[in-house]
Amino acid sequence: MNGTLNKVMLIGHTGTEVKMHYFEGGGSIGNFSLATNETYTNRTTGEKVTNTEWHAIVVRNKAAEICEKYLKKGDKVYIEGRLKTRKWQDAEGKDRYTTEIHCSEFNFLSPKGEGGNNANPQNTQSNPTTSQSTPETTNPVSENKESDDLPF
Repeated sequence: MNGTLNKVMLIGHTGTEVKMHYFEGGGSIGNFSLATNETYTNRTTGEKVTNTEWHAIVVRNKAAEICEKYLKKGDKVYIEGRLKTRKWQDAEGKDRYTTEIHCSEFNFLSPKGEGGNNANPQNTQSNPTTSQSTPETTNPVSENKESDDLPF
């Protein structure tokens, strides 16, 4: 394969409210955290083990405003985007790195009225459009069953 691919698909629960930053030219950026869980059964002890991974999500412009309006902490959401790593310096002048998911599409998965999300679910790309369907019919990815005993 000659080309490259940088694509991330996540289904998880928001860990924070969307924090917005507005710019003079009318653009905006929204940031929030997303938690994904991996659950498996330890074969030797028989106990269930859950590992949580936290992801930094970045959404831009109109999509960011929609997320700010409708996403609440704890809501379930499907995110599609690309990885981007930023280099920055902390207060002591040390180089630090942050890896973010720059969102290109999202889909609200929390049922209406649950988790603080009282809006119609929306399937959104760079030019967002409102969908009148329910989250179950717009969910592009099926969830893994928690009864899986695989460690990955």
